[in-house]
Amino acid sequence: MQEPEWMQWRRPGPTPAQRRWDVGVAVLVLLAGVEFTVLVDSIGGYAFPDPPEMREHLAWTVALSIPLVVRRRYPLAVMLVVSALFIAAQANRSGDSLVPSAVLFLAIFTVGAWERNRLLARWSRIGVIVAMFLWLGFNLVKFLLGPDVPPDLLRGAMDPVLARVLYGLEFNIFFFVLAYAVGEMAWTAARRQAQLEFQADELRRSQERNVRGAIAAERMRIARDLHDVVAHHVSVMGIQAGAARRVLDSDPALARDALQTVEKTARTAISELRGLLGVLRADAEQDFQAAPGLDDLPELLETARSAGLEVSHGVYGTPRDVPPAVAVSAYRVVQEALTNVVKHAGAGHVDVRMRYLDTALELEVADDGRGRSSGEGGFGLVGMRERVAVHGGTLEAGPRRSSGYLVRASLPTEENA
Repeated sequence: MQEPEWMQWRRPGPTPAQRRWDVGVAVLVLLAGVEFTVLVDSIGGYAFPDPPEMREHLAWTVALSIPLVVRRRYPLAVMLVVSALFIAAQANRSGDSLVPSAVLFLAIFTVGAWERNRLLARWSRIGVIVAMFLWLGFNLVKFLLGPDVPPDLLRGAMDPVLARVLYGLEFNIFFFVLAYAVGEMAWTAARRQAQLEFQADELRRSQERNVRGAIAAERMRIARDLHDVVAHHVSVMGIQAGAARRVLDSDPALARDALQTVEKTARTAISELRGLLGVLRADAEQDFQAAPGLDDLPELLETARSAGLEVSHGVYGTPRDVPPAVAVSAYRVVQEALTNVVKHAGAGHVDVRMRYLDTALELEVADDGRGRSSGEGGFGLVGMRERVAVHGGTLEAGPRRSSGYLVRASLPTEENA
């Protein structure tokens, strides 16, 4: 999934739970407005002379509160309606409690936090704020042109007219700047949350892809191991069973030896298959311990000899421990090469050499056969290449200049290779 252009991000609409919450907020504001109106009326604390009756106060409070029910669904429309009602209520001398100001603050904030068209959100709020300051300026002019302040009120350190002008300007600047800034912060926080959720979802999908890739790689590894085990041992068993059948009447002792080899090979194959299936239930270290390694090569060579091959084995360099995965791959490469010789090459002699180099383990399996090439296609050669490639090694397989076939593999033995 392509990452969205976050500067062009549009906030999704409110959820059903958020819509229900808006209804609750509108009800709470309405109840608070009614209470504040009753309190102001009871103490006579009106900001305007000759205020309207109580019923008209309550009507304006209800009119200002109702639009909040859909404030997040239609933020721009709610702000415009609330702004018009706010000015109309003050023009009617009915804006004495704090609730109308709180409703206007909430409406401006909601546009900043929820309006999807950010250009419209910015300029509509600026327009409303400018309109409110024009209305404030109009009221200040009326105040300056009104009757003089009674002398008994001139008790402060500043001129009451100047104090009234400064108080109105500073209070409204703080009020509208705060409403604008809080709305922007809410929008930014929502966008950041959307980014985090997208990145978390991408991480989850990436992990799922990695798991699927690991499963596929593990299946391929098991398939290679199954091929190595089955192809090698079944080939040996087939050759020995055929030899036993041919000499069963003429040489029972030789036939018995051949059948014993078949039995031994079958048990070995079953043991390896059990170890391979145990991979599915064991951790990685246990997997390598259960799988065959370099110490099992002599037994593998002996099995090849029992199939009628003349096998020579040489170890060069100073033997040392190699990583378990490298040991398993080395064993499988030799096993597959010998299997190909038994099946295809028609060779009489096979030379298996293992060299311990400074940073690598090198293997060579060379035969003198003149039969069909032991490396022409098939899953075995592909499996050998994949095994060697896993460790960053190299594999050469092809006919020798004189006769026969050569498989040479180089496996890095350093842990970080």
